[in-house]
Amino acid sequence: MKEITSIQNSYIKELLKLQEKSRERKKTGLFIIEGKREISLAIAADYEFDTILYFDGLISEQEVLHLFNSNINRILISKEVYQKLAYRDSTEGIIAVTKAKNFSLENIQFKNKKPLILVAEGVEKPGNIGALLRTADAANIDAVFIANPKSDLYNSNIIRSSVGCVFTNQIAIGTSEEIIEFLKENNVRIYATTLQNSNEYHKEKYTEASAIVVGTEATGLTAVFREKATQNINIPMQGKIDSMNVSVAAAIVLFEAKRQRDFKI
Repeated sequence: MKEITSIQNSYIKELLKLQEKSRERKKTGLFIIEGKREISLAIAADYEFDTILYFDGLISEQEVLHLFNSNINRILISKEVYQKLAYRDSTEGIIAVTKAKNFSLENIQFKNKKPLILVAEGVEKPGNIGALLRTADAANIDAVFIANPKSDLYNSNIIRSSVGCVFTNQIAIGTSEEIIEFLKENNVRIYATTLQNSNEYHKEKYTEASAIVVGTEATGLTAVFREKATQNINIPMQGKIDSMNVSVAAAIVLFEAKRQRDFKI
């Protein structure tokens, strides 16, 4: 088994670039996961792993082998190297170099005949994307579609803020037009959250195949979704402001849909 003790090691430098640059992740098809919980969720989602790095001051080799089999490529790293690589302070001494998945719409398979889908269009902040994925997992919906993404889903901020829910959700990425075409081909009703020509969200029925579409807080949804939606919906504001965080808005509508479905899949 290999051991790395220097932060000047060429492989460690490559991993730092992988962690920091979307371009490197796309070029290599690899990304980094930290922490036992997140890694366990990725294992359950059938992700493939390239290399495991661990600091034995926080996690033993036996614990690593409990997560993986003995054939996994693993590297023992020093505390200094671990602290250089670790994105957060509490990741239990383990880092996984992981193979990316293809988030194509063609890979989507619905187990439910009347799926409930969340579509997020043009959401920029990784923290908001992570929160949306966490909300989707909490509601146990069928899929999350990211339209016109502004950052890749293997950004460390997204993995962290989603608490690993980037691995628990069925996800696809595409343009707004591609996603609308997919939804219409699959007879999915489109409910676009917008103030324009909209009805209050709780007055609609989401018991058929439905997609709830949310956009950025700054500019909202593009005309593509507003005009192609089955129905535009809004959440009536009761206070002084006229909008709320996108993940909160998504949660309100998704859980109304789940309530109408008696909280069944």
